[in-house]
Amino acid sequence: MPDAPSEILFLRKMHPLVEAAFEGRYGVHRLAGAADAEALLAETGPRIRALCVGGAAAVDAALIDRLPKLELIANFGVGYDAVDAAAAHRRGVVVTNTPDVLTDEVADLAIGLVIATLRRIPQADRYLRAGHWPKAPFPLSASLRGRRVGILGLGRIGRAIARRLESFGVAIDYHGRRPQADVPYTYHDSLIGMAHAVHILIVVAPGGADTRGLVDAAVLEALGPEGILVNVARGSLVDEAALIAALKAGTILGAGLDVFENEPHVPGDLAALDNTVLLPHVGSASEHTRAAMAQLVVDNVVSWFEGRGPLTPVAETPWSPNA
Repeated sequence: MPDAPSEILFLRKMHPLVEAAFEGRYGVHRLAGAADAEALLAETGPRIRALCVGGAAAVDAALIDRLPKLELIANFGVGYDAVDAAAAHRRGVVVTNTPDVLTDEVADLAIGLVIATLRRIPQADRYLRAGHWPKAPFPLSASLRGRRVGILGLGRIGRAIARRLESFGVAIDYHGRRPQADVPYTYHDSLIGMAHAVHILIVVAPGGADTRGLVDAAVLEALGPEGILVNVARGSLVDEAALIAALKAGTILGAGLDVFENEPHVPGDLAALDNTVLLPHVGSASEHTRAAMAQLVVDNVVSWFEGRGPLTPVAETPWSPNA
């Protein structure tokens, strides 16, 4: 008798490429949309070898404990702050993510947000559509010329953003846990010190408890009245209440945001402000890039089940073929 197929649990609806790749190949169970999610988890939990997750679907220690045969958590996305990777590591479970394949897309969008926020592109579009142009020219905007840009988090995406910024001829600073010897940019050992030095602050650091509220009222005050905040990382890195207060008071000039603290809910006070450009978390949301992310999820799961190990394990759950 042939062995039963390995069983996988989807915590949320996955990309069609993932669904198609696993259907008929493995035993797939879907928690989202189940008539009785608790009953499904109780019945299938003892057999699940892999979880496929993404977005805000949380994987905590309690869920991991309910899956005694769990070996792999395949995260759809480069950020995995919704997964308790430390708890997974304690249980010997490997967590994978989808780095690299979305780097260029998110970096492109970050540059787009910088320019759109400085030059007020959405506001100018609304001005034209409302019929105001025949009455008066659109007001002059700020410019990227003569600006200094600070990047919070010089990882894969941060470096890709910096490379793009070089072509604009702007000075580039960065802040992270440590200086990086192989880049020509100016390092700051404190975020508030960098905020004082730059005109544009781009947030691209990982989310999680260690970075929650990192961009607070003091950082925004240091950024100053000509300052622009752009966030393409996680909404949790920015104190949203402090940001709204700073935008209303003119403490900073404007903000371009692709991420928010309580997605998909955006505070009405933030949405009402005219000195913001707000996007619904679309940094990697092109058909090309989402397909590449989905393929990497598939490749990680298939490689694991075929005994070759994970392709992109996260730092908290390192894997060695000799382990």
